[in-house]
Amino acid sequence: MRVTIERSALLKSLSHVQSVVERRNTIPILSNVLLNAADGAVRLTATDLDIEVIDEVVADVAQAGATTVPAHMVHDIVRKLPDGAQIEIEQGPDEGRLAVISGRSRFSLQALPPADFPDLAAGEFSHRFALPAADLKFLIDKARFAISTEETRYYLNGIYLHHVEVGGEARLRAVATDGHRLAQVEVAAPDGAAGMPGVIVPRKTVLELVRLLEDSEASVDVSLSSAKIRFTAGSLTLTSKLIDGTFPDYERVIPQRNDKRMEVDIRLFTNAVDRVSTISSEKGRAVKLNIAADKVVLSVNNPESGSAEEELAASYSDEPLDIGFNSRYLLDIASQFKGDSASFEFADAGSPTIVRDTADARALYVLMPMRV
Repeated sequence: MRVTIERSALLKSLSHVQSVVERRNTIPILSNVLLNAADGAVRLTATDLDIEVIDEVVADVAQAGATTVPAHMVHDIVRKLPDGAQIEIEQGPDEGRLAVISGRSRFSLQALPPADFPDLAAGEFSHRFALPAADLKFLIDKARFAISTEETRYYLNGIYLHHVEVGGEARLRAVATDGHRLAQVEVAAPDGAAGMPGVIVPRKTVLELVRLLEDSEASVDVSLSSAKIRFTAGSLTLTSKLIDGTFPDYERVIPQRNDKRMEVDIRLFTNAVDRVSTISSEKGRAVKLNIAADKVVLSVNNPESGSAEEELAASYSDEPLDIGFNSRYLLDIASQFKGDSASFEFADAGSPTIVRDTADARALYVLMPMRV
């Protein structure tokens, strides 16, 4: 194999694929990236056996071929080369070594046989549809903070993606919950999504998607079955196994009769929560909301460090209510909002609260209260 590639193009592709590679591997080949040179391009593939990322970069291919080299090492080498450099990648008769040459720099890397590189065979996909990149980013960005990190409830360690009918309208919905808060986000369902199986996309796949979609503005082709999902955007392809489990009936958690409504300026509310929670204990993080006519008083009382209180104007006309929340959870939800105000819908101090961005009806959040 002998190819010449421009440094920035190769670095961009290596950045896309190498992040899926674990830093420590008991299987040496999984530390490597597969390079396959043919027809004026180099195809890069990396996998951890659960996720596979493929990208393609244009190259001057003098001699076609394939090999595998340590992913993080070759990424670091290319990253440290000067901007605008041309990089030659050569493999001679010794298939156990690969040369990376640029200017006066020359590196000889250990290579492993491409035949040993695992293929995350996708099998048949039952459903395919194209989704605007902006819609996919919206679904992921607004829901991912609520993904559970508790490994025992593995079926909550991802985003539940499924097709629903809302008022006769087809929607593609993403839901995530950790048992303390829940995020439900939806967009108009694309053609081809009807009848798709509800799937749980793992947390690591979600985080990889966030990175890979950063530069993408076009549509993303989504293919899925009950076991795997594939996202294709331009030259990039990410294939992932799905979580084999049943997502809980989340609709039972969303209250239907929360009749007390408060509206606040979300920026002022966020800053106030952030300030008073400075006093809260690392373990509890509780902030109390004392809600009365046209005002809300936020307070924290920590016997070990002191107390804090701040009053805000609010639109509220129901009976007074005292309710407590985890301040970090409040801030996580507030950070998702793009509008100027937030709507809180309460039943009582012990029941789940619904939080909405008044400027965007596509997202809904549920927050469990705390005793304070």
